Amino acid sequence: MEEISQIPEIIRQLYEIVAKLEAYFPGRRFTPDGHLVGSIGEVIAAYRYGLELFPASVKAHDAKTKEGRLVQIKATQRTSVGLRSQPEHLLVLRILRNGESVEVYNGPGELAWENAGTRQKNGQRPISLAKLKELMKRVPNENRLPQQAS
Repeated sequence: MEEISQIPEIIRQLYEIVAKLEAYFPGRRFTPDGHLVGSIGEVIAAYRYGLELFPASVKAHDAKTKEGRLVQIKATQRTSVGLRSQPEHLLVLRILRNGESVEVYNGPGELAWENAGTRQKNGQRPISLAKLKELMKRVPNENRLPQQAS
């Protein structure tokens, strides 16, 4: 899958465009977010962890492992993510401006769900990346999805 190797460079180019827009229009933010970041995270996760992606907008889970474990994938450039329901397995990636991605959490959805905040008006329960990093220390290797590629 040669396309996956292009993602870091494409993201770097995207941020060059964002920087130009922000320079042209001071005080306005042009941060890529929402569906764009989510979709980028999903394709990176599918490649990196050997996941089969579900069609877009499937409720609760985004993919499954070869063994059939259901996985919710969250990707962000911010400091937290929101959960609408308790996933079987949760994978959280932070997308960096240089195009790279970093695994923040890779473990049971229940652990993250139990530690998420109260439901907000948008229906999501927020959880910070800092909290997820702390929780990750409690996840044994056998409860993590193994990386197929980096």
